This record gives sequence, C-alpha cells and structure tokens, in this order.
Amino acid sequence: QVQLVESGGGLVQAGGSLRLSCAASGSIFSINAMGWYRQAPGKERELVATINSAGVTNYADSVKGRFTISRDNAKNTVFLQMDSLKPEDTAVYYCNTVLRQTYYSALMTYWGQGTQVTVSS
Repeated sequence: QVQLVESGGGLVQAGGSLRLSCAASGSIFSINAMGWYRQAPGKERELVATINSAGVTNYADSVKGRFTISRDNAKNTVFLQMDSLKPEDTAVYYCNTVLRQTYYSALMTYWGQGTQVTVSS
C-alpha cells in the first residue's frame, strides 16, 4: 500500500507565501511523476503543477511565475512553493503521484488527503 501525506496549508494574506509538502511512503519501486491539484467549492479539480521523473515541470497558466514545484527523490517528497498568492488561489490542494509498486509493474495513481489554502484579500 502507498500513502501520501500533505502538510503546509493555512491562512495567508494576499501577496503572501506558503510552502506545501507531500511525502509518499510504502511499497514504492519508482515514481513516474508527482504533482499538485486544487479544488475550490463548486468547481472541478484542476491541475496546478507537475514534475516527472526527468525533472520536467508543467504549470497551469494561472500560477506560472508565482508557484514553483520541486522534489526530493531520496525522500519521495514533492513541494509546492506558492508566492504572490491571490484570493482566487483559495482551494483544497491535493498531492498526486503516479508510480510503480514493488513487485507490481502496472502504473498506479494515489492522492493525498488534501490541505486547505485560504488567501484573504
């Protein structure tokens, strides 16, 4: 079994910063990619940023230039540095990983429990 544990959410004023962390643990053979998604009330979950095994990153247009995704491969951890936060960034942020489990070749997707980010105006 694989688990993702998120931390770092909270309250911040517009223009402030937060750093989210997500650590994957369990029977992990290799991680194909990790990323962050977010969901606001009444809206669909949307991609925020991803980083693959080669270190290639992808960002939603709405966060380009403000958010930075990074990883610590030794600890199976992904980070999201969020700067210049705006009220429209308010949402529950979910960590996601696509990986291969030990002794099981199929790619699997796992989600974190979600962490609330609230940006006040």
